[in-house]
Amino acid sequence: MNFSKAALGIELGSTRIKAVLIDEAYLPVAQGDFEWENQFENGIWTYSSDMIVKGIQACYAALKADVKAKFGVTLTEVGGIGISAMMHGYLPFDKDGKQLAEFRTWRNTITGEAAEKLTEVLGFNIPQRWSIAHYYQAILNNESHVGDIDYLTTLAGYIHWRLTGLKVMGVGEASGMFPIDSSKCDYDQAMVEKFDALTGKNLRAILPKVLTAGDNAGNLTEDGAKFLDPAGDLKAGIPIAPCEGDAGTGMVATNSVRVYTGNVSAGTSDFAMVVVDHDLGVHREIDMVTTPAGAPVAMVHCNNCTSDINAWVNLFDEFARLFGTDISRNDLYTKLFQVALKGDPDCGGLLSYNYFSGEGVTDLDEGRPVFARTTNCNFTLANFMRTHLLSALATLKIGMDILQEKENVRIDKLLGHGGFFKTPEVGQRMLSAAVNAPVSVMETAGEGGPYGMALLVSYMINKSEGETLADYLDNKVFANAKSTSVMAEKEDIDGFAAFLDRYKNALPMERKATEVL
Repeated sequence: MNFSKAALGIELGSTRIKAVLIDEAYLPVAQGDFEWENQFENGIWTYSSDMIVKGIQACYAALKADVKAKFGVTLTEVGGIGISAMMHGYLPFDKDGKQLAEFRTWRNTITGEAAEKLTEVLGFNIPQRWSIAHYYQAILNNESHVGDIDYLTTLAGYIHWRLTGLKVMGVGEASGMFPIDSSKCDYDQAMVEKFDALTGKNLRAILPKVLTAGDNAGNLTEDGAKFLDPAGDLKAGIPIAPCEGDAGTGMVATNSVRVYTGNVSAGTSDFAMVVVDHDLGVHREIDMVTTPAGAPVAMVHCNNCTSDINAWVNLFDEFARLFGTDISRNDLYTKLFQVALKGDPDCGGLLSYNYFSGEGVTDLDEGRPVFARTTNCNFTLANFMRTHLLSALATLKIGMDILQEKENVRIDKLLGHGGFFKTPEVGQRMLSAAVNAPVSVMETAGEGGPYGMALLVSYMINKSEGETLADYLDNKVFANAKSTSVMAEKEDIDGFAAFLDRYKNALPMERKATEVL
């Protein structure tokens, strides 16, 4: 194994930090991870700065240990490194590099006033989780730290800064901070000027510089090497790719960067991304972001997906242990997902809302997980699990209907990735029923974002002159990729539609739950 030609991708996800090392054949050869959870403190969803540092160092240490176990060597160098993380959020710093406020994650729905005003002024949908919404809300709140901000970045941008000393990021990640002009692969200058006029601020002075896939985004410094590997084995000087968000790495991991292709990432949150060929109208439910190469992408983002499923699986695990039965987590998820296929297509009168937090698509600032059923329902385990699987996709479906029915967005290929699709066929069938289109999953889909980030690193260090990211992925990485495709039966499609009607009609119940619980 020639580690000097290997590419390392690290992604800080919502519940896990994961590192994937790939070889010259684009195959994962080593991995490491670290599990973590966000905290709800003082009305804000956050991860502490100490936990961010501890987590990424523990993740890298686990990767090193995996390399040692498999190859008998201590990892000291790789061909390139790339950092990815959950997009959006708010991380402000002063001129001395001091963090001015706790990291405010994408999960927060505390910027409604700012998002609404910016959408109106810019003529562009600004979701609550975007960095610019957090920044403007802090201005509106007269928060004392605002005047001291010298640099505003995201979690991926922060880690990249620590590794390289450079205040830069990939265009896809930047598109979750502020609107991008795809023709220039940079912040939309007309909108920057409108923001500056509105606030009296100099926005470009505090935002990261925008780079695109394939650019060199600096090299690992001595301090950066010690930050990532406190043991001191990692050498400085390694080239670093532009950092990207989990949306962009998901597109790369599923080879969904060409126009008319799309992917659905389903984990703690879920989002659908479709590369489009025309401008869309302003819809509160639809974000416009970009691929890592800068092409426009319509994005339906939902804050909640599998958290409620995970909570119920934990309950079933506790029940099993009560009887002295030790079932592996993988087997537990597999069996419970598979039994959902035996449920009634419309879930037999059962209903659930998976809202652990607020949800922009359905205009909820807070969430309460709710399970409900009619007195004459078909209350079976199969219907119970199917209800939670469909609930995980219901909000996404509401947004996708806008794309397909109101904006005539063409989708030739839709790929799924993330934990929701790990059990063969089940997640694919449910998503296919939602969008009424075939859904494919690649063998590498389980690797997700960190694998996509590693591929972006590989593109940076191995691309030919003039070779586009789409061509590199098509002709080199995925030329012989294996995938499975599933198309839902008509009864599944009709059943999802019936479930969604019930879901939308009962939304006032979920809204009331946020008021009384």
